[in-house]
Amino acid sequence: MEHRPFKWPQPLAGNKPRIWYGGDYNPDQWPEEVWDEDVELMKQAGVNLVSVAIFSWAKLEPEEGVYDFDWLDRVIDKLGKAGIAVDLASGTASPPMWMTQAHPEILWVDYRGDVCQPGARQHWRATSPVFLDYALKLCRKMAEHYKDNPYVVSWHVSNEYGCHNRFDYSEDAERAFQQWCERKYGTIDAVNDAWGTAFWAQRMNDFSEIIPPRFIGDGNFMNPGKLLDWKRFSSDALLDFYKAERDALLEITPGKPQTTNFMVSAGGTGLDYDKWGYDVDFVSNDHYFTPGEAHFDELAYSASLCDGIARKNPWFLMEHSTSAVNWRPINYRVEPGELVRDSLAHLAMGSDAICYFQWRQSKAGAEKWHSSMVPHAGPDSQIFRDVCELGADLNKLADEGLLETKLVKSKVAVVFDYESQWATEHTATPTQEVRHWTEPLAWFRALADNGLTADVVPVRGPWDQYEAVVLPSLAILSEETSRRVREYVANGGKLFVTYYTGLVDEKDHVWLGGYPGSIRDVVGVRVEEFAPMGDGFPGAMDHLDLTNGAVAHDFADVITSVADTAHVVASFKADKWTGLNGAPAITVNDFGDGKAAYVGARLGREGLAKSLPALLEELGIETSAEDDRGEVLRVERADATDENHFVFLFNRTHDVAVVDVEGEPLVASLAQVNESEHTAAIQPNGVLVVKL
Repeated sequence: MEHRPFKWPQPLAGNKPRIWYGGDYNPDQWPEEVWDEDVELMKQAGVNLVSVAIFSWAKLEPEEGVYDFDWLDRVIDKLGKAGIAVDLASGTASPPMWMTQAHPEILWVDYRGDVCQPGARQHWRATSPVFLDYALKLCRKMAEHYKDNPYVVSWHVSNEYGCHNRFDYSEDAERAFQQWCERKYGTIDAVNDAWGTAFWAQRMNDFSEIIPPRFIGDGNFMNPGKLLDWKRFSSDALLDFYKAERDALLEITPGKPQTTNFMVSAGGTGLDYDKWGYDVDFVSNDHYFTPGEAHFDELAYSASLCDGIARKNPWFLMEHSTSAVNWRPINYRVEPGELVRDSLAHLAMGSDAICYFQWRQSKAGAEKWHSSMVPHAGPDSQIFRDVCELGADLNKLADEGLLETKLVKSKVAVVFDYESQWATEHTATPTQEVRHWTEPLAWFRALADNGLTADVVPVRGPWDQYEAVVLPSLAILSEETSRRVREYVANGGKLFVTYYTGLVDEKDHVWLGGYPGSIRDVVGVRVEEFAPMGDGFPGAMDHLDLTNGAVAHDFADVITSVADTAHVVASFKADKWTGLNGAPAITVNDFGDGKAAYVGARLGREGLAKSLPALLEELGIETSAEDDRGEVLRVERADATDENHFVFLFNRTHDVAVVDVEGEPLVASLAQVNESEHTAAIQPNGVLVVKL
């Protein structure tokens, strides 16, 4: 696969490039007299771009074949004349009621056969030819009408594909799944082999016998190969729908870049966003914070993954929140300072656009309690003052040359794989307590605790070009990925591998001979059995201590042999009856010109942070020697010549962090600079940005 050429929204005529700043704007929710106030407040806040018409299909096409663009024309004209660019949506995210009344066959069906009724959003099926026809008609009408509009700088294709309609089990989907399998495998025998249908008499004689993984009874187990392919298919079906919309728009407006907003987060694994990243002109993302102690680290991790999906091209933060969302059981607000800090964290990690959902907080509807740039309290509010502060900060950083820079490459790549996550979601696995997505985040945080800000890189990405690589619970290792791993270490690479890695190939077939099957020789250990842990039964083993002070929970490997080229760094300490007392827990192996460390248990962020100093020393990876190690996340952006080089320093704690200041301070949010001592005190939720 090849990525589409990168293409970024360009500024309005006569304007110089800026960091794009704004959010979703829904003027159709408000009387027209509010629009002029909105524009004035946008100018006050430094807003230079808004996304419009995302959920406006019912207003754009109030009756079948009857289009009304007058209201949207007036809004776009007001915005553009005020210097505010428009990221124009295709408007196709949710169909109007007249369509579902006339064509109920476009509604998606759940795995029990129940039809999703209209009344919310995304109630359409990706494989419906009827819905596709209607959506493409609207795309073409929008493109024809706005192809020469000077204020429209990009296309926002639909919205958050798969947020509610990831899976559809309708007859349309069944036919599409059969066709997808035929394209992928060629013959039904190949499908039978991939899905292991010799088990439980599931063999099929024809592609027509392939059905979606519908309800099979409570407590039963779906064929894992089939379920994995179903998740691949469902991501691809939505991707095909997106590409059809994209192409309809670009056929008429080839000069306008297009994107669609992903939902990349540590646990946001519904679609294969790395694969989707090949088909957008620029990557954009919607990210909402995780409440609690993981808030900042999860945000930084997710932003780094966006940078990895974008292959270090600039990416666009299309949505995040100024404070609370509306869709959690408890909708926690952000803490003071986090509005600015969170936005600057995305910026530090490579985003050249900072946008929110939404501009003005709704007074009605399902999202009326979702925070916004202008809250219910109005502009005389701390949120709006922070929004204005952020706008000024972004303009200052643009003036100083930040747009000429990209995220500086780290020493360490933490690899993430959507398909490994999907494989670990099956209900018949060694333990339901282990999922792939948690381990990369734990490693990102533990590395940060040791003074290293890692890059998060998709498995398809160039992770083998880094000094050190972490493979954290990558259950699936294909032959190709296994080859890359072997060549990387043999040529001098430094590799960290964890439990639950390399268990199966891309068909979800076990690599035989002991785990981690395809790279046993690289890591120099052989695992014969797993030792899952938990407290579900009295007296069952619920943890394992390690000789280095770390504690394992949930999962451990039973390592029965260690290669002559490897040595044990830490062992388990346990009661004799467990059979694991003295067994290897962490090892390091020499392989070719490189080294591979193996961590044979789930240690969590704390255990990894405790284990890493010895492993980093063993593998020869240098870390920062600053006194504030672990308290502050350091992120750097620079251009190719290093003429523009920015350092972002984020306080990761709820204590004051004192740091040395190098270069010229540009932005200090909850940070006080002592120029005479060249130090700064960064408060909780604070950030300091300096230019070297």
